[in-house]
Amino acid sequence: MQESRRQFLHTLGNAAAVAALAGPFSQAFAAAKIVPGDKDVLLVIDVQNCFIPGGSLAVKEGDVIVPLINKLAGSFKHVVETQDWHTADHVSFASQHAGKKPFETVKLPYGNQVLWPDHCVQGTEGAALSKNLSITKTELIIRKGYRKDVDSYSAFLEADKKTSTGLGGYLRQRGMKRVFLAGLATDFCVAWSAIDARKEGFEAYVIDDACRGIDANGSLGAAWKDMTRAGVKKIISADILG
Repeated sequence: MQESRRQFLHTLGNAAAVAALAGPFSQAFAAAKIVPGDKDVLLVIDVQNCFIPGGSLAVKEGDVIVPLINKLAGSFKHVVETQDWHTADHVSFASQHAGKKPFETVKLPYGNQVLWPDHCVQGTEGAALSKNLSITKTELIIRKGYRKDVDSYSAFLEADKKTSTGLGGYLRQRGMKRVFLAGLATDFCVAWSAIDARKEGFEAYVIDDACRGIDANGSLGAAWKDMTRAGVKKIISADILG
């Protein structure tokens, strides 16, 4: 009987020790989950027909992220989307520069410009948001790149880095503090938007598995270095959805 009692107390002691050790770890794990609140916004970047397979500037697996974005949107009270909206003769199109091909660069008054295939021309099917997006709570759609002579990757600023889209002021007036980004493409419009979100004073989180990149000449790795330097945080959808 005495031996059984000693064994019981020994087992109980071990269990208590395990629980004591597990407590902080389990609490830390629980604290890691992000629960979007009233001051958080999901910013869905350029999920348009031109950027998904079959489009003129398709991002590999650009369509794969759409169901995940739909699911993420259900966790947010506030959602904003962006839409590339170029003129037919936009300065960023290789077709507007004699002898130039897509993905070559030219020097423009605001800096180096990557030249793209014609894409997201105003009013065309290619510029339309993907029909598979199912986000009923979108509060605002920001159209960007509609000025003929300047490109626009960021949801906050045109590529000249001085012409505002108005998004920063809108989010501040709405009381937003944290911006969570998903969409296309990681190394261009998502990255520029995330970095500018930080410049505007917001916390910025890129939901990595809800984005896809172009990765032209190492652009994806370079973009992540720039984002990390700016204080942008990389997370995955499971950090929100569990």
